[in-house]
Amino acid sequence: MTAVKYIDGNEVAGLATPEEYVDAVREAYAERGSGADARPRTKLGRDDIPGMMTGYLAMLPEKGYMGGYMYAAGFESEDAWFVTPVFDAAHGELKALIDGASMNPFKTGAAGAVAVDELARRDATDLAVIGTGAQARGQLVTSATVRDIETVRVYSPTVENRESFASDLDEVLDARVSAVESSDAAITGADIVITATTASDPVIADENIEAGTHITAMGQYDPSKQEIEPETIARSKYVPDLRERVHQDAGSFLHAEDIGLVDEDHIHAELGEVVQGTASGRTDPDEITLFDSGGTGIETIGAASMLYEKAIGADLGTTLEFYPASEAMPGK
Repeated sequence: MTAVKYIDGNEVAGLATPEEYVDAVREAYAERGSGADARPRTKLGRDDIPGMMTGYLAMLPEKGYMGGYMYAAGFESEDAWFVTPVFDAAHGELKALIDGASMNPFKTGAAGAVAVDELARRDATDLAVIGTGAQARGQLVTSATVRDIETVRVYSPTVENRESFASDLDEVLDARVSAVESSDAAITGADIVITATTASDPVIADENIEAGTHITAMGQYDPSKQEIEPETIARSKYVPDLRERVHQDAGSFLHAEDIGLVDEDHIHAELGEVVQGTASGRTDPDEITLFDSGGTGIETIGAASMLYEKAIGADLGTTLEFYPASEAMPGK
């Protein structure tokens, strides 16, 4: 029998700061850049009920942990449930089960923030956010830890959503956060653009993306969706979380590839390679950089292992008893 720590959503919510998420995820991507194994998501669905069952895995031996993320979203409940198992990467023992919903926006946002730190201009102060959900919030609060953001403009087609988001985040951040009436108004003059939507069609116009802009696109992990216009993909330094994922579900890249604007050689490097230093980040103040974030086990296990260690230190969580196969499997 082994003791496994269950950490619920309320405990997760107050356990780590945005800065701690970013540090943990940066370490995880550095390990990926040195060759740690990670695989893109597997996604299952039904023909009769809209929804998806999905999950992805990563192994971080230097950090000492491995595991993944599994969640069901949609279906008849039109809701989502997330669970993260964390295993010891040396012994193989299950160490923790974490309610992943509270962690989700911050671990995904932290991946975006690591990309901002590697790819955005050092003097970037102006940021645009397209989208106002939990993921947009996570991207914004974590990105604000790696750059001295002074001005944020947010757009959503729903007036109430963008105004509420701006009001809330204006209280949280040192930056001035305001709602605007169009995506064009949001991105004009922006040094950093974050797209965090469920849109199937582009949400920002290529003609309005200025030289030197960094883009984090994280709402397009479906081959049928393209938050970003193909022309923007083609003129960007394109950095995905996982190279293997690009041809599976990076919709904006796949569309640009389908119409002949890019090919495999257009993938500059994985984020982990940039973090580790085996590939370059920004090399020109005028180049457009783009991080394609579809969600991986890298940031998940990086963040989850940090939360587990902090929970142990704070004596939080509930202890569950799990039996290994040697003790529980019939006939053993």
